[in-house]
Amino acid sequence: MTNRVTGCRARGFAAARFALAVGQTGGSMRAIFERLMSFDTVSSKPNMALMQYVQGLLAEAGIAATLIPDASGGKANLYATVGPQGVGGVMLSGHTDVVPVEGQAWTLPPFALTEQSGRYYGRGAADMKGFVACAIAALLNAAKRPLKVPLHLALSYDEEIGCMGVRSLVAMLETAPVRPRMCIVGEPTAMQVATGHKGKIALRATCIGREGHSALAPMALNALHLAADFVNVVRVLQGRVAASGLRDGDYDVPYTTLHVGKLNGGVQVNIVPNAAVVDFEIRSLAGEDTDALIADLRAGAEAIVAPLRADFPEAEIRVERLWDYPGLGTPTDAGVVNFVKSLTGANGTIKVAFGTEGGLFDARLGIPTVICGPGSMAQGHKPDEYVAVEQMQRCEAMLSALTDRLETGI
Repeated sequence: MTNRVTGCRARGFAAARFALAVGQTGGSMRAIFERLMSFDTVSSKPNMALMQYVQGLLAEAGIAATLIPDASGGKANLYATVGPQGVGGVMLSGHTDVVPVEGQAWTLPPFALTEQSGRYYGRGAADMKGFVACAIAALLNAAKRPLKVPLHLALSYDEEIGCMGVRSLVAMLETAPVRPRMCIVGEPTAMQVATGHKGKIALRATCIGREGHSALAPMALNALHLAADFVNVVRVLQGRVAASGLRDGDYDVPYTTLHVGKLNGGVQVNIVPNAAVVDFEIRSLAGEDTDALIADLRAGAEAIVAPLRADFPEAEIRVERLWDYPGLGTPTDAGVVNFVKSLTGANGTIKVAFGTEGGLFDARLGIPTVICGPGSMAQGHKPDEYVAVEQMQRCEAMLSALTDRLETGI
């Protein structure tokens, strides 16, 4: 059965692989990792320089890589393949953007790789340039081998703002004559094999009141007050879902969650604000009727403003859906699960709290997907983010074992 804590390490098996993997790709992986960390690829900034570096590195090894730029030309996805054409193969997936460092108390340079006390430090070390470095090194190594089954590399942008950038890569693969047979998304799982995560819907509630002088506040309609009342609607619904909704004990939080992350409104304190905006999200279990939850929220919003319209006809709380990505729910007995477990030596699986691009690969492309990568999200998004050297070695070992299997035909 899937659970949150199982996923045993491949003790003797992995140890035997460590020396092989480090001998084949250790130096090149370290150099690649260092170079990747030097690029400031916070999601609000371009990633093209990093992608051109990767494309050039692959080209030196005779590997053609396709860049899929965004409309601005400043960002791109990358897709590359080694091995025979016309066969499904295995896709390694990672994102190249990172979260901001502003407001965090870093003691080490965030956009450089620092190795210290058995750890690699830097923004994105765990989430997830460590895996990306291992995947690039594995592709370079695989290009030297007589593979019977191909290895694919998929690198994306803007994952940290809702898995937005990868969608153009997904669209490209939708029209491809052959798609990968399976996918490993290398988000940090401490090298455990993860089969699932919740889906996410980002929403916005725009609250419309009537402005006025604060000395006459009762004669106006304060939009921030409407927003506060709506936040309470969200909290009440969350309580109901937590008490009696669907449950999945494989997650640390075993039910669908509703979370308010941002509230904006007002100009200055002596003006009653006429507008306010609440940004919130739903992270849903597989099988959750999210349309019904959104309908409940809209009904709650209408219940707040309906009694006010006699005096304030403009009163409104408008709930809109901004974007979403699907959850992932790969069966624990799926071929991809057993295959990746055989590479790592794991005998169990987990589910993760954070979202990934894996749900899009599965839902839109039908590619069976698991999540397995070095490090822990407990270290991600924090100052002095790090991934343990030992975790990187285990990732190299897994990808070395993968290359062996691709050479023999899986």
